[in-house]
Amino acid sequence: MANLFWVAIVIGLLFTNWVDAFATNQYYHPINETELSLLEAHEASLYGVSAKPLMVGFTFIQGAAAKGAVCLDGTLPGYHLHRGYGSGANSWIVNLEGGGWCNNVRTCVYRKKTRRGSSAFMEKEIPFTGIMSNNARENPDFFNWNRVKIRYCDGASFTGDAEDKAAQLQFRGQRIWWAAMDDLMSKGMRYAKQALLSGCSAGGLATIIHCDEFRGLFPRTTKVKCLSDAGLFLDVLDVSRGHTIRNFFGGVAWLQGVQKNLPRTCTNHLDPTSCFFPQNLIGSVRTPLFILNSAYDSWQIMSSLAPPSADPHGYWHDCRLNHAKCTGQQIQFLQGFRNHMLNVIRGFSRSNQNGLFINSCFAHCQSERQDTWFAGNSPSIGNKAIALAVGDWYFDRAVVKAIDCPYPCDNTCHHLVFR
Repeated sequence: MANLFWVAIVIGLLFTNWVDAFATNQYYHPINETELSLLEAHEASLYGVSAKPLMVGFTFIQGAAAKGAVCLDGTLPGYHLHRGYGSGANSWIVNLEGGGWCNNVRTCVYRKKTRRGSSAFMEKEIPFTGIMSNNARENPDFFNWNRVKIRYCDGASFTGDAEDKAAQLQFRGQRIWWAAMDDLMSKGMRYAKQALLSGCSAGGLATIIHCDEFRGLFPRTTKVKCLSDAGLFLDVLDVSRGHTIRNFFGGVAWLQGVQKNLPRTCTNHLDPTSCFFPQNLIGSVRTPLFILNSAYDSWQIMSSLAPPSADPHGYWHDCRLNHAKCTGQQIQFLQGFRNHMLNVIRGFSRSNQNGLFINSCFAHCQSERQDTWFAGNSPSIGNKAIALAVGDWYFDRAVVKAIDCPYPCDNTCHHLVFR
């Protein structure tokens, strides 16, 4: 009964309800078709079901308001911190929460009435699983580190700095980022000997954007690296040859005033929308960066490549929810998406300090779910699970440039299937 209690808590925190089907490595997510949109960001389940996951309480950043660092609705931002111990006492993981974006006043007003835009709606406790787990059997390299999850309540990957007084909206993601860093530094992170900035989805994008800023917080003697999980959002045409994702990111960039907070190495020669796409950022990140991504990212298939708005006749309806229902022609289109991803990371992969794990799964966010991070049947490339690949890269045990063969060759995948 105790195990069922904890499972119920975990499931209640997911963005959509899901039922595990471990025997087939497929995970079913009931979704409302009319609500499938970029706003809702139907990210895969972030938390795999552990028998009894560690629950970590919420901490407000008390000095944030004085710095103008507030959520969309003006409430205080915050984070969840679990202290490290032993050999990990002076090592830190800072994880940036994901959860989509808002690109206009209407969607941001909606968002500020949810946990993605207001701390008033955030959970008092959340489970730490995957890379955030405190169990050495589930997280062999980072289990005893200080582990922090910074909650996401600005809607622009921690980059905005503007406001809309008429709509009572505060776009203060960049200020939240700095307020959180200042607070954590005052609570011991300044003494870190090792540090890793990570994030999934919109948090994975934020990790790329803020990676060098994170490095700059520490002395040269501190080992600092960054891990972006499912953050490689590609600037691609949708199935109707439209610009769904570019138009969406353009709205985010314009509304929230992100330009001044994006890396100047990009904005010096490209427009702000282009500089919100990781493909135009990763080549100039100076800090060692690991890109973990599915070559057939579920979120991008549903919301960027084949959203309902680009598929008015529903030709892609079944395929975008379940890869097994894709036609040969649709699979060929998705292979083209994979090829484009591999072209984007080609230059990035030449640097020995960078790491890669690009698997051929229909998935999204694999570092914070226990079943995909490190478990008996976790996804792997060359018999190496994601957790081991990231650990080998971080601790310089091996050069990690793992790129999977094309679908359907990988039988270790935990594919996401929606219904």
